[in-house]
Amino acid sequence: MSMIVLETNMPTLKMVNRGKVRDIYDLGEHLLLVTSDRLSAFDVIMNEGIPKKGQVLNQISIFWFNQMADIIPNHIVATEVSDFPAETHAYRDQLEGRSMLVKKARPLPIECIVRGYVSGSGWKEYQQKGSICGITLPENLLESGRLEKPIFTPSTKAELGAHDENISFEEAVKLCSREVADQVSETSIEIYSRARDFAWDKGIIIADTKFEFGIMDDGSLLWIDEALSPDSSRFWPKASYQPGGPQPSFDKQFVRDYLETLDWNKQAPPPPLPAEIVAKTSEKYQDALFQLTGIRL
Repeated sequence: MSMIVLETNMPTLKMVNRGKVRDIYDLGEHLLLVTSDRLSAFDVIMNEGIPKKGQVLNQISIFWFNQMADIIPNHIVATEVSDFPAETHAYRDQLEGRSMLVKKARPLPIECIVRGYVSGSGWKEYQQKGSICGITLPENLLESGRLEKPIFTPSTKAELGAHDENISFEEAVKLCSREVADQVSETSIEIYSRARDFAWDKGIIIADTKFEFGIMDDGSLLWIDEALSPDSSRFWPKASYQPGGPQPSFDKQFVRDYLETLDWNKQAPPPPLPAEIVAKTSEKYQDALFQLTGIRL
């Protein structure tokens, strides 16, 4: 069993942020991104780590960043600890397989979400308004139904512990400028469309996904953070896909479904996760990695 990394501890490096899943260190010219085994559900971080989760997320992101390099530049500088600056080498046991050295960029103030299927908050909004983020959709769509064309539905970025809010494209323009909003919309849909077709052939439906972009000092756009992972996307098994209700998934939905059975108010502190839920979740993450990339951890 590999070591579970709930949080990294590298006292000689300068930590600048500990997010829901990633710990970020500033190494001067570049940032060091470390993907922990933490799991958050309903914006609350669980006490238990999910074995190998951080490695799965890191490896899937590296895979997709490489697959899409002709569409847009991404932030990767190096993915092997031996290629990182010397001061990181003492922490190899915390970094191996779950980290990347990345370029610095100024993150955009929006989450770039693409939906190819009607699910989650999009389904709720569609039922109430017949639209998602101001985009009117055909009548009589089913829950989990496939959209003829993927749609770009941005959201705000909430602070840790708060919820992101869906916004219209025009609101995204106010936050970013029309030129940038147009560019991230087109780029997001292009990446998603290619990934959806690739994953479909591997037996996985990518129902929706969330991208992050940053602006470089020269004003160019950079794809940052993570790429089409089970944490930033809804992954469904193609074999059991049946529109008309929620779908089983490869991601932390399994944990969310368990938590929904409890009398818990979705505020910290979180309830304990049983060992079988932790093990099954780890298995689902690893299955997604293997199905998409052929990599076994």
